[in-house]
Amino acid sequence: MSRRLLLAGALGLTLGLTGCATTPPGDVARGDPWERMNRQTFAFNEAVDAAAIKPAAQLYRALVPGLVRQGVGNVFGNIGDAWTTVNLFLQAKPAAGLNMGMRTLVNSLLGVGGVFDVAEEAGLDRFTSEDLGQTFGFWGIQSGPYLVLPLLGPSTLRDTAARALEVNDSPVGRVWHEPRDRNPAQALQLLDTRANLLGASRVFDEVALDKYVLMRDAFLSRRRSLIYDGEPPEDGANSPLPFKKALGPAR
Repeated sequence: MSRRLLLAGALGLTLGLTGCATTPPGDVARGDPWERMNRQTFAFNEAVDAAAIKPAAQLYRALVPGLVRQGVGNVFGNIGDAWTTVNLFLQAKPAAGLNMGMRTLVNSLLGVGGVFDVAEEAGLDRFTSEDLGQTFGFWGIQSGPYLVLPLLGPSTLRDTAARALEVNDSPVGRVWHEPRDRNPAQALQLLDTRANLLGASRVFDEVALDKYVLMRDAFLSRRRSLIYDGEPPEDGANSPLPFKKALGPAR
C-alpha cells in the first residue's frame, strides 16, 4: 500500500508541477527557477566529492586490478541492461526490448552473472540505456525544473520522482534485497562509476568557466536527446511527443 501511495504521489506531483514548469528550447534559465538553491547543493556535492568520493575512487583505481574493475563494471552494467529492458517494453519498443533482454540473459547465464560481457562478442551490443525518467518523458510527461540533488547530482523534477520509484524496484534492489547487502553494493557501484570518470572530470574542471552552468546545460541537453533516441526536434513547441514520433502517425 505504501508503495502504491508513493507511486501515486510522485506521478501526481510530477504531472501537476511540470504542466506549468516545462523547459522551453533554447531558454535553459527558465528551466532553472531554483538556481540559487541548486548552486548551493552543487557546491556541497563538489565539496563532498573533493573530500571523500574522489580520493576513494582514486584509491580504488590504484589498488584494484583493471580486470577486476572491468568485471565489477560489467556486473552493474548487466543489472542496468535488465532495467533498460523493462523500460523499453514500457515504452512500447518490443524489438529493442527483446534485443536487450537477450543480451541480459546471455551475460547472466554464460557470462557468470554478467562478470564477462559474452553478449557483446556475440553481436548483442549495449546500444541504449533507459530508466524510468526517460519512460515518463517518452509518454509526454515534461521534465519540470532543473534540480540538483544532494550527493546524487543533476536531475529534474520528473527524473527525481522516477528515481524515488526506482529505489526499491530497480534491479539493484531486486538483486540485493537486504540493506546490509544493498548498501555496500551501491557504494561499490558509486566507486566504480567515479573511478571511470576521473579523466573526464579533470578535463571538465580545466575547461569550465562556470562549472555549474556547463553541467546543467550538458545534462538537460543529454536527457532530451536520450528521450528522443538521439534525434531531438529543433522546434520543441511544435515537435511531436516522443511516443508519437516513435510509434508513427495515427492510421
